[in-house]
Amino acid sequence: MAVYDLQEQEQLDEIKTWWKQHGNLVTSILLAAAIGVAGWQGWNWYQGRQSAQAAVVFGVLQKAALEGDAQRLKVAAGELLENYKGSTYASLGALTAAKVAFDGGDLKTAKVQLAWVAENGKDELRDLGRLRLAAVLLDEKSYDEALKQLEAKPAPAFAARYAEVRGDIFLAQDKKDEARKAFADALAAIDAAAKAGSGAQDAQAAAAYRQVLQQKADALGEAK
Repeated sequence: MAVYDLQEQEQLDEIKTWWKQHGNLVTSILLAAAIGVAGWQGWNWYQGRQSAQAAVVFGVLQKAALEGDAQRLKVAAGELLENYKGSTYASLGALTAAKVAFDGGDLKTAKVQLAWVAENGKDELRDLGRLRLAAVLLDEKSYDEALKQLEAKPAPAFAARYAEVRGDIFLAQDKKDEARKAFADALAAIDAAAKAGSGAQDAQAAAAYRQVLQQKADALGEAK
């Protein structure tokens, strides 16, 4: 049997007393922490599994798009939006389905898919969804709705395109002053992006795009 001196015995008694008072609380905290860790690991596993499954469905959608299989594409796009709406693949699938629909003259379906991305997409994908939806609405001459899609401030990579499409919409409305300003904003955005620096290939593409914007601005002449 272990033999304790008086001081050690007092310390043991203090520990026992403390444990009686606080033991249940400590156990609860430790249990909650363990559950939290397990839950986080389980969530990560679930997210990884969801992403992998969404990637498979997106692969099916891409193949259907390349083969022109409209029915299979529709089913795959619907599955992504219904079962994997939180994944990036859902937005990519909707953008792909919208392009196929637009190219096929089905503007209604294209708008539905793009509206979903504009509402539910994340970051640059949401910006791209709004931009493409605005372009479709412009084709339909729904000018006010198109401009509404471009009200939000996009990521810098889309700033020039947003301004350009706004200019196109104003020009279609014969609002030349507003169009002139929008094209000027687009030029300023592309210049700002060039100053930020990019690769040689990106710089060439930016220069070509700037030339297009400049032609649009020049066609309107000077403000009166």
